[in-house]
Amino acid sequence: MKNLIILGGGYGGMRVLNRLLPDDLPEDVKITLVDRVPYHCLKTEYYALAAGTISDQHVRVSFPEHPSLQIKYAEVTEVSLEEQKVILKDEDPLQFDDLIIGLGCEDKYHSVPGADEFTYSIQTIEKSRRTYQALNNLPAGSTVAIVGAGLSGVELASELNESRSDLNIKLYDRGNHILSAFPERLSTYVENWFDNHKVDIINNANITRVEENLLYNHDEPVRVDAIVWTAGIQANHVVQNLNVEKDGMGRVVLTPQHNIPEYENVYVVGDCASLPHAPSAQLAEGQAEQIVDVLEKRWKGEKPPESFPPIKLKGVLGSLGKKHGFGMVADRAITGRVARLLKSGILWMYKYHRG
Repeated sequence: MKNLIILGGGYGGMRVLNRLLPDDLPEDVKITLVDRVPYHCLKTEYYALAAGTISDQHVRVSFPEHPSLQIKYAEVTEVSLEEQKVILKDEDPLQFDDLIIGLGCEDKYHSVPGADEFTYSIQTIEKSRRTYQALNNLPAGSTVAIVGAGLSGVELASELNESRSDLNIKLYDRGNHILSAFPERLSTYVENWFDNHKVDIINNANITRVEENLLYNHDEPVRVDAIVWTAGIQANHVVQNLNVEKDGMGRVVLTPQHNIPEYENVYVVGDCASLPHAPSAQLAEGQAEQIVDVLEKRWKGEKPPESFPPIKLKGVLGSLGKKHGFGMVADRAITGRVARLLKSGILWMYKYHRG
């Protein structure tokens, strides 16, 4: 019996499960899923969980059930490629025949002193819960600094403004405009929304140090009551420790079949994979589809495809509270209520009509 181990029940791991189960898994293959929590988490919605506008239940989706699927709730500490073992914290190692690494990402602090220790995060469900507790226990009139004005920072700032209009929210960004990955028209629209809702944007920021309730911008101290870090991501530390080729962001360089060179049976999906697009749920799912195609061929003793067509992304949508949004769909910029409704609809479809 072959053992396919999937590390991480994120968007990539979940898509693999939904492709293979219940009917497409060979009888001589079993799956072991390793995750720290007993459910799939909608990471794209952590900003709302942290802001307090949705409950914990809204970001949880049950894993599938199947006789050939074993779910192991544990923390991965190391992967031994040579020995084909996954090392777990306080648990016995797991032996694999095929391995899919989908451990996701973690915050990147850019060597800013104190950033790791004195800021809150929305990178995991556990950290998002702690951020929720901290932000929603603040007294009226408190100041919250959000460092990083990409998609996560913008969505958190807007949702927190809707949840706690009594707070003073400051959004720090290194660029001349927030949402630098989007067209300037969208950046301007979101900046105007923040201006109308009294959220302060600090452009051309350079956070040089963080202390407890102190944020140093260009070495000038700013007193705040809570700091949330959304200023970049990097590959999970387990992947960073792998002795394999990586790109400048610490993500694993892969073959066209999404396996590690020299390790045909080890695949990397999602945020830890070196791909031509920025990490996203869509990208992880598209990659997972191709990984399943490769696995099915190899399990049959057939040669997998030499290449795949580029993964097509449908677009990116962001929310500004519960009524407004923005995004790019089919290379077209959209704003306002239509963008928000589209995002809500896609989320509903994912939760209730997966596969």
